[in-house]
Amino acid sequence: MIDTTVFQDKTAVYYTLGCKLNFSETSTIGKTLREAGVRTARKGEKADICVVNTCSVTEMADKKCRQAIHKLVKQHPGAFVVVTGCYAQLKPDAVAKIDGVDIVLGAEQKKDLLQYLGDLQKHECGEAHTTATKDIRSFVPSCSRGDRTRYFLKVQDGCDYYCSYCTIPFARGRSRNGTIASMVDQARQAAAEGGKEIVLTGVNIGDFGKSTGETFFDLVKALDEVEGIERYRISSIEPNLLTDEIIEFVSTSKRFMPHFHIPLQSGSDDVLKLMKRKYDTALFASKIAKIKEVMPDAFIGVDVIVGTRGETDEFFENAYSFIAGLDVTQLHVFSYSERPGTQALKIEHSVTPEEKHKRSQRLLALSDEKTVAFYERHIGQNILALMEKAKAGVPMHGFTDNYIRVEIESDDSLDNQLVSLKLIGFNEDKTALIAERLD
Repeated sequence: MIDTTVFQDKTAVYYTLGCKLNFSETSTIGKTLREAGVRTARKGEKADICVVNTCSVTEMADKKCRQAIHKLVKQHPGAFVVVTGCYAQLKPDAVAKIDGVDIVLGAEQKKDLLQYLGDLQKHECGEAHTTATKDIRSFVPSCSRGDRTRYFLKVQDGCDYYCSYCTIPFARGRSRNGTIASMVDQARQAAAEGGKEIVLTGVNIGDFGKSTGETFFDLVKALDEVEGIERYRISSIEPNLLTDEIIEFVSTSKRFMPHFHIPLQSGSDDVLKLMKRKYDTALFASKIAKIKEVMPDAFIGVDVIVGTRGETDEFFENAYSFIAGLDVTQLHVFSYSERPGTQALKIEHSVTPEEKHKRSQRLLALSDEKTVAFYERHIGQNILALMEKAKAGVPMHGFTDNYIRVEIESDDSLDNQLVSLKLIGFNEDKTALIAERLD
């Protein structure tokens, strides 16, 4: 039995790095601490507990994690410091040695955070509590609302793919999920709290059902029936798991938005083979064509990695040409980072940092062209946008069903409201379309 009296009137700060899934899980950790009597520290207030939820997708991510820990230790002297997340799972001993860290919790342990806090007395040296990857079994549910309008519903965790460049299966464990019934219950609770939009998150969400004998398509159909939720977005789904039946269902859905995020990683079949991806460019192109056939105005975001081992100049040029020919909206471009223990390290050809940067800049410029062209096509249209509360003195922003960012004059009464707008033209930095209200 955990004695929660030690947590009464204590304060905590939370720092999250990485993906939407991490932010969702941090929210769940925060809820656990609040229920035990811990409140979130106010701005400028010294906290009693610091929780850092880490990422380890690249070497730069590892560095940012270390910097975040050092910063929090300095800002909150004497605070009990907890580090969890992917970096904590992969490098627990290294994290435990960082000055000020008290406990390090792996993927299996973070759900039991309270039992590791003890009496909140600082440790002379950090303690690491982790489980071997093969023994990570738990699925910890999470449906969180951040500072914005959207809720993030964790539907799946872990990955069985073991792509040659990726450490996520080692950090997160095998693919697993909760039941459809539990997901529907969480969506209903979000609706009861006033939530209007939910983003489905996970490591490999199209793989949903591995541990329950269900399917992602069944989940989508069930969530579509939840009253009160106006919008769902599928955060990221592997192209080989994005079936035509899912695409067709979204095209006629009451609540699933015409918005897809699909990892490509490379537009070269040769590089895809080196990466050990489970599709080729022909399959990827067919998925984009299918989406545009039934949803011509769909927003399609695409992940691309540049400079992986084995990506020769010729392979990159092939990839660039393929991507340039795709009818997609935006590219999320990442430079390859070597990760210890991955199969990619066995590939001989490596790309210089300078060449990685050059390739990245070319793809980012291509992305800007595609996004601007997509936005331009919608100028003059009347749309509905779900608005988000703005900070004082700045315009209010929101998103259309197909994820166009809009900007209007701030009005707090419109927070979390669907508002009828006419799209007028670009704002000054072309990050949104200025809109005027119709009602």
